[in-house]
Amino acid sequence: MRQNTTIPMNTSRRKKNIIFITILSVLGLLGAMVLQVTWIFNSYELIRNDIQKESYATIEKALEEEGNIRFGRTPKGTEILSGPTNDTIPPMAYFYQRLTEMGYPMSLHNLDSITSELLFKNELGDQYYIYIMNPRTGKIFHEIGTRKAPSFMAVKPKYFPIRSDYTQVVQLVLTNPYQTFLKRMGLLLAGTFIIMLLVIVCIGHQVRFISRFEKIFQIREDFSYAMIHDMKTPLTTIIMALKFLRSGKLDDKPEMKDRYFSIAETESDHLLTLTNKVLTISKLENHKLEMNKTTVDLVPMLDKLTEKFKTKSQKPVEFTLDFQSKSAYADSEYLEEVISNLIDNSIKYSKDSVQINITAEESDRYTALKIRDNGLGIAEKDIHLIFQKFERTSAVKRNRRNGVSGFGLGLSFVDQVVKAHHGKTFVTSIEGEFTEFIIYLPLTDSEE
Repeated sequence: MRQNTTIPMNTSRRKKNIIFITILSVLGLLGAMVLQVTWIFNSYELIRNDIQKESYATIEKALEEEGNIRFGRTPKGTEILSGPTNDTIPPMAYFYQRLTEMGYPMSLHNLDSITSELLFKNELGDQYYIYIMNPRTGKIFHEIGTRKAPSFMAVKPKYFPIRSDYTQVVQLVLTNPYQTFLKRMGLLLAGTFIIMLLVIVCIGHQVRFISRFEKIFQIREDFSYAMIHDMKTPLTTIIMALKFLRSGKLDDKPEMKDRYFSIAETESDHLLTLTNKVLTISKLENHKLEMNKTTVDLVPMLDKLTEKFKTKSQKPVEFTLDFQSKSAYADSEYLEEVISNLIDNSIKYSKDSVQINITAEESDRYTALKIRDNGLGIAEKDIHLIFQKFERTSAVKRNRRNGVSGFGLGLSFVDQVVKAHHGKTFVTSIEGEFTEFIIYLPLTDSEE
């Protein structure tokens, strides 16, 4: 009981940890985004304040130049007092007021031209309004500029008085200075975008890695369960057979005694086959296994295998053999194991009656072995998965439905061994009708 509950508990704990890490990663991403947005917003405000100051200095300079133009028209020797100094009223306000009182009104055309030129020079854009208004009543006396409606990015510097009593002020409004903001924040925005993209990609890879890690753990657990289940039955059978043999109850029954010895020997071979299969795949993946290739006579090998499966199968199995080629260049031991795996799969995943057609053909470069059955077939969406080690998709469903054992090593073994021969494996199947495996083996080492 303890062993049966440990793995599910570990699985549950691992899933909770993965969920926790995923949530933590998402929260980290959100936190980074909030910090970046705050940083960008603060930078935007600082740049906005700078633009406001520059805009105020621009309109002040434009008014000064326009006033100087008017002053140049006054008779020589005319004295214009600038007025007293005041912290809230610029001295130039008295100058503008005195010029107007003397009959030299402001030229809106000159002010507009000078402002446009200064804005272009200071790279503050070309979309603006200039209001001459009474800030107390809100009455607008004059309105000049490019006549563009203010956007949400509009910048409005403080008023500049042109009368000492603040009854007339000038205000410059940059209606849509997005180009100015882009120029000044371009590197910041580009850097922020690159950083956030890298963070999102990294977290995406992390989540994907965690998901794959979970899948690997699940495959490992499924494999452990399947392998333990596959080994438990032959071990139990061997132990029972040895107990009977050791008890002496079969000493006077030689035929029964030989039968129990045969059972124990068969099940031991089965366990050894499972172990060798795992080791072989590991060696093949690490390129540590060499194929001892010779010219293999296919006729006796296939006769031996068909007789073996007819005898051991609990279903009626009918084999059809077609030897257009009677030999192949391969490692005899591993080729026999490959064909045995394919025949075993055909019988496992079949209907009540099994028909298996085995064909050996030869071309200029390859020997082609075809194993076709009338079994359950493989769904199209699962065909690309079947050669993966510990494949647990369609095979698991078929296992549950048909009560057959296996833990996803057979077809992986086939694929790895054929690749070690520098050959190729193909499969065609229609679910519910048939499955056909085709193995191409080079005729000589020169084909490799």
